[in-house]
Amino acid sequence: MIHPIDELLTLRDCLRYASSRFAASDLFYGHGTDNVWDEAVQLVLRSVNLPLENNTLFLDARLVRSERQLILDRLERRIQERIPLAYLLGEAWFMGLPFHVDERVLVPRSPLAECLQNRLQPWLGDQPVLRVLDLCTGSGCIGIAASLVFEDAEVDLADISGEALAVADSNIELHDVGDRVRTVQSDVFEAVKGRYDVILSNPPYVDAVDLAAMPAEFHHEPALGLAAGDDGLDIAHRILARAAEHLNPGGLLVVEVGNSWPALEDAYPDLPFIWLEFEQGGDGVFLLRAEDLASARQISK
Repeated sequence: MIHPIDELLTLRDCLRYASSRFAASDLFYGHGTDNVWDEAVQLVLRSVNLPLENNTLFLDARLVRSERQLILDRLERRIQERIPLAYLLGEAWFMGLPFHVDERVLVPRSPLAECLQNRLQPWLGDQPVLRVLDLCTGSGCIGIAASLVFEDAEVDLADISGEALAVADSNIELHDVGDRVRTVQSDVFEAVKGRYDVILSNPPYVDAVDLAAMPAEFHHEPALGLAAGDDGLDIAHRILARAAEHLNPGGLLVVEVGNSWPALEDAYPDLPFIWLEFEQGGDGVFLLRAEDLASARQISK
């Protein structure tokens, strides 16, 4: 019997084979891709360090045996173990930028990337951005992306997990922003000092019901970055309780709460949440101004 490694000689061969195998498997796509073809392209091309775009020149290039073996090994692990592809590759993309990832952090997938690409307009207006906090930072992707958008800003990446911050530190080095970006180990705001012009957060927000029903791929991610109590709001409550004391006048708080957004609105009827809309998909992200937080009658729970 001929082994696939002896038949899959070119990139085109590997792309066809990976697509067929993925299509015949019960996989979940939601950690950087949302379909069989994009998953196959990312697996094959990034396994041999080729770009994801403008790569047709290489499609009929022959692969050496070690490259084919690596692709097949990762393909089998993706199918058999249901490991998110980002972990197999050791990289994920956020706002068009590469980031180191592994099972110490969630795979980046927040629609906050679109907010940053738009420089938080129109809500930011002419407000200068000199300090940014990325709360519950994980890999650091949101805060590092913010540092590249707001080039004069100093950015703090805060997380309770020392393991996650080690990954964030590697991404600070990857993007050469260590002169303006630093990590802070903190349980929400506990070790955070000072005030910021913008606070961004993609905290844990998965409620108990959704957590139990998640596809197998999510069980490779750290539960600390997903679970947030029965209603998904354990961390959101703590953020809202203290955000005002860490925002400058005119500052913005932008937080992703995903499917827990109806419960959040019910819990805070006096807060004028602005729910953001995204052209590239995603929901459950609110924006509040510092003044709204300071004047709200019901903050902590």
